[in-house]
Amino acid sequence: MLAIEIEEHARKLMEAQGPRAIAEAAQKARSLEEQGAAEQAVTWRRVEAALRRLQGPRAK
Repeated sequence: MLAIEIEEHARKLMEAQGPRAIAEAAQKARSLEEQGAAEQAVTWRRVEAALRRLQGPRAK
């Protein structure tokens, strides 16, 4: 997936799932890693990272 597609997918997922989207992407990546689908898992890790960027900085 291209970077722009990753960002677009992350935005859509965030709109649909809200804060749960990050956990969902991480869970999907882990599941794919366990199944041996490394390339797909990397894509989901990239989606997870994009979601974290969309979330913005955390207040302390």
